[in-house]
Amino acid sequence: MTGDVRPFRSAVPLADLDDLRNRLAATRWPDELPGVGWAYGVPLEYLRELVAYWQDGYSWRDNEARLNSFPQFTTEIDGQRIHFLHVRSAQPDALPLLLTHGWPGSVLEFLDVIGPLTESFHVVIPAIPGFGFSGPTSSTGWGPHRVAGAWTQLMARLGYERYGVQGGDWGSIISRVVAALEPERVVGVHLNFLPTVPRGDSAELSDEDQARIAAMSKYLAAPAGYMRQQATRPQTLSYALTDSPVGQLAWIAEKFREWTDPASKIDTDWLLTNVSLYWFTATAGSSARIYYEFEASRRRFADSPAPMGVAVFPYELVKPARTLAEREHTIAQWTEHDRGGHFAALEVPELFVRDVREFFEKVRG
Repeated sequence: MTGDVRPFRSAVPLADLDDLRNRLAATRWPDELPGVGWAYGVPLEYLRELVAYWQDGYSWRDNEARLNSFPQFTTEIDGQRIHFLHVRSAQPDALPLLLTHGWPGSVLEFLDVIGPLTESFHVVIPAIPGFGFSGPTSSTGWGPHRVAGAWTQLMARLGYERYGVQGGDWGSIISRVVAALEPERVVGVHLNFLPTVPRGDSAELSDEDQARIAAMSKYLAAPAGYMRQQATRPQTLSYALTDSPVGQLAWIAEKFREWTDPASKIDTDWLLTNVSLYWFTATAGSSARIYYEFEASRRRFADSPAPMGVAVFPYELVKPARTLAEREHTIAQWTEHDRGGHFAALEVPELFVRDVREFFEKVRG
């Protein structure tokens, strides 16, 4: 590593922990209609229980220590601080692997898979600018393309000439752009989220692909409320979420319930650690800005010819149509899994690791 890369450890001040507890204790709760369950949003009783545990049972220090058990670093690229985990394999010829998270996740999504992955890879996990310890951002323009450009600089700064990329959610788009920017360096692209949009005649597609296209069309035609808000008025939203930890918790907890396999049990401590990371870094607004920047630019890019591996999980927000994916990408591996949702590395780490490992064994060359 160069001198531009500095070791990092999380050390949230005690005053911030005390402030969080005081705010939780002073929560001003809304009313709730009887018997509506989740239909109107996060139920009051569900959130009260989470908040009670966050205030009196949960330990940030214990979970912070787990994060600090992994080698972490910061560096500055394009005027922005970048926080990342960098865990080298014991195998000197291991392939470097760049993993990118999405929203409302964080680098914490990958903690359970770092150990197994480092049997085969040197693992690099950066926080997207505006998220966690890579935030907040201090300038406009931090959409997926600018993030991808920063990632190529990061991998060069770490001395990696050839590497693989993996991502879901925003990480899926960013990983594809990285491969397009660096076709000579990226050996393969592994994704667990790949929206496929029909362009032209789709009459020859299977019934399953037709159903997936219909779901994608519906998803694009009527974006969820969170997406509209973050893509149009992230600053307005930021006041509520930066001032109220309960608001930040509800905004994120809802997505982890709706976007996961019902059989997946997201650990409560993990969820609260993820939310706490957004809270302590005050990045509710800056993390939302990637939606605004994406909508503002809508830049298209030429996909890399690098081989692609696609892991499809049954409870993903929208599932890709394989026929359409094969028209636009060089598909080297396609796996339809029987469990898991949007947060694959977190929900089904063993399936995730196996899929990633098998793909890069095929394409490493």
